Amino acid sequence: MKPFVLLATRAEDLPADQEYAQFRRYTGLSESELVRVRLEAGPMPTFDLDELSGIFVGGGPFNASDAAEEKSPVQHRVESEFAALLDEVVARDFPYLGACYGVGTVGAFLGATIDRTHAEPVSVVPVTMTDAGAADPLLHGLPRTFEAFVGHKEAISSLPASAVLLASSPLCPVQMFRVGRNVYATQFHPELDVDGITTRIHAYADHGYFAPHELHVTLTAVRRAPVSHPSRILRTFAERYAR
Repeated sequence: MKPFVLLATRAEDLPADQEYAQFRRYTGLSESELVRVRLEAGPMPTFDLDELSGIFVGGGPFNASDAAEEKSPVQHRVESEFAALLDEVVARDFPYLGACYGVGTVGAFLGATIDRTHAEPVSVVPVTMTDAGAADPLLHGLPRTFEAFVGHKEAISSLPASAVLLASSPLCPVQMFRVGRNVYATQFHPELDVDGITTRIHAYADHGYFAPHELHVTLTAVRRAPVSHPSRILRTFAERYAR
């Protein structure tokens, strides 16, 4: 089988390693079948898409809506690399699934409006499919409304006509969308379980997702309802596009 690639941007080893383990667990892919590239550690390699089954993108600390002068040299490099990659991915309609930062990468590439209007605190929220989402093969078998883990400072306020809205939540109108037939992005985290999001809450406690005194409240919020359906998206993506 041609491998999938996970493009990651987390600089902290514990959440970065756990993210890779969770993508492997929920896709069912082995280490050789899911190759991780940590973009915060070095430049994105040149990919021959003909030699890959598909591309996953994990979440990360970068916000597309940050002012240019607020972005680090690493963030500027990574954004430029994603723009070049997506030129080919979108043109070829190549299998791509970005989780959380996927919205920032694909959304920015499409010229979507990305701002702080629809930020969501770290929590569990109900995500509801649109009619297009209910008919999409990647969401086949999921309930029309399912619980998912979120936590983001920015989101898409307006999608361009070239994108298809697949799912929304009460505070965030764009939770998932598709471009063409095979390029997907989610605002929620399909790779996370309770242990994974707990690790991230502690790892990013001083990154502005919540106030220091809200740590306990945040840990409680991610346990308010069971989350079991989103991870099936990863398994379906891997099974659908493996070649």
